[in-house]
Amino acid sequence: MRKKMIKVVLAVLGIGAGYTFLPYLWLLLALQNNFWINNFIVNVLLGIAVMSIVSLFVTDPLEKLIQRIENNLARQSPYVIISTSVSVVVGLIIAALLSTLFSHSRLFLLNTVIPVVLMVILSYLGYIVGRNHLDFFKKLITQRRKPEREREDSRQNILERKAGENFHRVKLLDTNILIDGRIYDLVNTGFIEGTLVVPNFVLYELQYIADSADSIKRVRGRRGLDILNKLRSEKNVPVEMYDGDFEDVQEVDSKLIKLAKLLDAVIVTNDYNLNKVSEFQNVEVLNVNALAKALKPRVVPGEKMTVTVIKKGTERQQGVAYLDDGTMIVVEDGRYYTNQPLEVVVTSALQTDAGRMIFAKPVHATRSLKEKN
Repeated sequence: MRKKMIKVVLAVLGIGAGYTFLPYLWLLLALQNNFWINNFIVNVLLGIAVMSIVSLFVTDPLEKLIQRIENNLARQSPYVIISTSVSVVVGLIIAALLSTLFSHSRLFLLNTVIPVVLMVILSYLGYIVGRNHLDFFKKLITQRRKPEREREDSRQNILERKAGENFHRVKLLDTNILIDGRIYDLVNTGFIEGTLVVPNFVLYELQYIADSADSIKRVRGRRGLDILNKLRSEKNVPVEMYDGDFEDVQEVDSKLIKLAKLLDAVIVTNDYNLNKVSEFQNVEVLNVNALAKALKPRVVPGEKMTVTVIKKGTERQQGVAYLDDGTMIVVEDGRYYTNQPLEVVVTSALQTDAGRMIFAKPVHATRSLKEKN
């Protein structure tokens, strides 16, 4: 759609340029009296032809520039857009009023260049004023009229909280985090703030998984769609869709990283590989697995617990048990106590990126050693 609009605009410019400037070209070439060359139809067609050739080189760069502008405007607050627009318009009006002082001058510099310079400078200053005094415009729009004394008291009592460098207004959700479902509980606790954004290519991948012939994948995909609908219906945080796409990128994870760079957003995921690739490309990630790992209860050597050994370990005489949160416990001599409760004492714990492992031995084994001593 953007490419068609750009080509139409260039064609219109070609018509105007051909009608306006080609007669001067024919005059320089001494062809102004040749009716077959210097006429409206030929000038217009030549202008369109020239612009069609130009469009082959400028359409893609212009489309990317327009897309960047659209993305930048989409992530801006309405207050920012209104305040900067009003300030720029005021700057242009002031520049136009000042330009009338030079309009009657016969000097080319005063009646042509100076007005353009004034418009550029004053519009830029208006943009800076609107951007840096956003709070003033917010109060001007939303604040009701109050007595001056009451206004002064309210100014003293209001504590403004400014977002720090670690705050990201936009948080991108990937496919795995929606299928996982814990993002819904995390949002309900209030620990996630800002705007959750689900790109269209993530939604399409969810739909593709939900329509899969594999029953397991189909259930996972439908769960992700249900979680997304629940997030939108609860309205604890804003949930928005991103309509853009990156046609030159095939992988969904790569598209997500590129979008995060474009929007200066943070990715919310539980995908280990996406986490590592994002860190390598300097994109911040909120990993739900890392959060769950950080919130797991700590165990220390010497602590006792009761577990149930469910299978044999990789080494001889080892048994493997699991805590309720999924933490694996390797029990020395545990293979002899399979499928029965066993009191063990922790000997050591190992923390890795993939999870946590606890090493333990039966309590009665430590007692027998003490009795021998």
